[in-house]
Amino acid sequence: MRRFWRGLVIFLLGAVLGTAFGVALGFFFFPFVFPPPAAMEELTNRSPLVATGTFVHANPSDPVHWGRGKVSVYERAVFLESDFEVGPGPAFHVLLVPKPAIRSSADVKDLMYVDLGGLRSFKGSQRYAIPAGVDLKSYPSVVIWCERFSVLISPADLTPASG
Repeated sequence: MRRFWRGLVIFLLGAVLGTAFGVALGFFFFPFVFPPPAAMEELTNRSPLVATGTFVHANPSDPVHWGRGKVSVYERAVFLESDFEVGPGPAFHVLLVPKPAIRSSADVKDLMYVDLGGLRSFKGSQRYAIPAGVDLKSYPSVVIWCERFSVLISPADLTPASG
C-alpha cells in the first residue's frame, strides 16, 4: 500500500511540475506563435516635431532582443513609425530616458526615466502621449524595455529636429 501512495505522490508532483513548465513555456512562446496584428495608428494632431531617431539592435549577439524602425518625438507624443518592429516578448514598455547612447540594460536600470506605457504591438505605427511637464530636451533617448525582466530590447538615439 505504501508503494501505491508513493507512486501517486510522484505522479501528482510530476503532473504539477509538468503543467507549470508547460504554462511557463507557453507564456514565452505564445507571442512568437500568435503575434498580434501590426498597429496602424495615425498621428492626427501633429504638434511641432522635436526630435527623430532610429531603433537599433543594441547587442547583435543577442538574437531575441532586437528592434528597428523610426521614431518621431512631437511636443506631446512619441510616434513609432510604420516601419517599427521588435522581437516579441512579455511586458514591453516605451520609455523616455535621460541618457544618450543607451546600449545595455545597465544603462537604464538606475535612471529616472518616463514610462509612456506598455507597447501595444510588436510591429507598426503607434502613438504614446507624453505627460505634461516633461522637458523633452532632458530625454535624448527612446527605449523599448522589458518591464518583467528589466532587459533592454531596443534603444533609439534622438536627434533634435532642425527648424
